[in-house]
Amino acid sequence: MIKVCIVLINMIAFLLFGMDKKRAREGRWRIPESWLLLAAFAGGAAGALSAMIVFHHKTRKWKFRILVPSFLILQILAAFMIAQGT
Repeated sequence: MIKVCIVLINMIAFLLFGMDKKRAREGRWRIPESWLLLAAFAGGAAGALSAMIVFHHKTRKWKFRILVPSFLILQILAAFMIAQGT
């Protein structure tokens, strides 16, 4: 069950970044940066980082360049610790 949740939050983060990029190109209402960062923080850092690379989106913003990879490292460490039983 936890694996399904992790996959879903990463898919949601990826889609949010993709939708925001599309909206930016079209000059439409944008998804708030706080929502994008929250999706990354909530377990979707891998999806967010993948979307940043695929869509070339938010790659110039320092918050995203620092926080999203940091969230990913923390999430990997947490998964490793959980797997080890600590």
